[in-house]
Amino acid sequence: MNRLSRCLLLITLLGASLSSSVAEAKKPNVLFIVCDDLNTHVSTSGYPHISTPAFDELAAAGMTFRRAYCQYPVCGPSRASFLHGLYPQSTTILSNQTDIRELRPGTVSMPQRFKDSGYWTGAVGKIFHNTKVDPGEVAWHEMLRFENDEMPMVTPLREEFEAKNGPVTEGKSRRLWRQFYPTIAKQTKGQKPGWGPTGLTDSQHKDGKNARQIANWLNNHAHGDQPFFMACGIQKPHIPFLAPDKYFAMYPPAELKFTPASMEFWKQAPMLARTKRYEGFGFEFGVENDSLRREYMQAYHACISFIDAQIGLVFDALHQSGHWDDTIVVLTSDHGYLLGEKFMWGKVMLFETCDRVPLVIRVPGQTKAGSTSEGLVELVDLFPTLAELCGVTPPSELQGTSLVPMLRDASIPGKKVAYTVVMRGSKIGKAIRTNQWHYTSWPDGSEELYDLKTDPHEDTNLVNASKHLQTVKSMRQLLIQAESNAASRAR
Repeated sequence: MNRLSRCLLLITLLGASLSSSVAEAKKPNVLFIVCDDLNTHVSTSGYPHISTPAFDELAAAGMTFRRAYCQYPVCGPSRASFLHGLYPQSTTILSNQTDIRELRPGTVSMPQRFKDSGYWTGAVGKIFHNTKVDPGEVAWHEMLRFENDEMPMVTPLREEFEAKNGPVTEGKSRRLWRQFYPTIAKQTKGQKPGWGPTGLTDSQHKDGKNARQIANWLNNHAHGDQPFFMACGIQKPHIPFLAPDKYFAMYPPAELKFTPASMEFWKQAPMLARTKRYEGFGFEFGVENDSLRREYMQAYHACISFIDAQIGLVFDALHQSGHWDDTIVVLTSDHGYLLGEKFMWGKVMLFETCDRVPLVIRVPGQTKAGSTSEGLVELVDLFPTLAELCGVTPPSELQGTSLVPMLRDASIPGKKVAYTVVMRGSKIGKAIRTNQWHYTSWPDGSEELYDLKTDPHEDTNLVNASKHLQTVKSMRQLLIQAESNAASRAR
């Protein structure tokens, strides 16, 4: 090879190297925000009774998916599903007590794949269900969890207790304090549940700390020269429903709007469709306790406005750091939540209010500002979507479907069905949604069919209506197909 040829070869190699470096530098960043137990009581989901300006800001710049569904309406199974891109029957995570690393060793999570692909990965708050199942340094360069500061009402009582018994962090005193703490006020009941204003500022709450930590990473360029994948785990409105006082003042209980529940519904709905979680909230099945329901709703809405404000701080930091236009933002929840509808409270049910979640995505340069999709999508679709957008090679076993075509064109239809399951004892209840119908099959053979176009609140179970017999048959077949797909890559 002569000198000229060597020079040309060197120039070619240098050019290829520079092109590769430029391509690598152009990889988009990702900000993944997941709320905990947030239902569709947000403005972007069409709920008119609450203010969520941060959700509105993202929706105005990106795409809102009006029909997004979780795959299991409980924190642990839902997060295991969307963080690994697999349906619950494939993850085998069907409760909050199980760890995918033990039941399905070697399964690669979304943040791990991004880290392995050259991204700086950082997380705050609740992304994986808890610290026991969090993959730690395998997935994250940095991972932090915070706690609320002590409420002012608690401080003098703790000091008095410690003067008599010793530090609340040690030995017998710790056990006695843990017994005493829930008796102080409704705010200290924890997951019993507790609720109410805390007397703390935004920055003294764990979600305030989460948002400020993300802002700190952004403004101080914690990622260095790497593209980043930052996950912000927003822990409200999960119980206890605690928030700074000013957010409670936004929602006077007497002004809250809701439809009283009716026992007529339960005359034609299966027993397995319900849970007894209402007992933990202090309600009696079939009895509408208006004042207590208003208190809980006020607290839940206060939590939503509080977290919306914290999310707004994160968006401010994206702008200030210069990353608003090179960062994909995903804002969603792990599942929905019932607030007295059908006399039910909480999750672990297959009703629309429990399974449908807010989902807003902005992809700079690709999503049309203010666009909306009515197509069916699932949380299990997020992993393949982000992988495609970022040029990250996804694990071959992923079961979700990339939403990239829909993000580029809101008119493209979504999935044929959305699939959600929940346990009842040792067996599984299964639900599918189509564009019009919601069908559920329970382990005891009972079924539900709701026309979501004419009956969006699911008041009338049509499964035994003679004119819908063919619809029921068709939905049964679609459910069989969905179940088969959900287990297709189970090990």
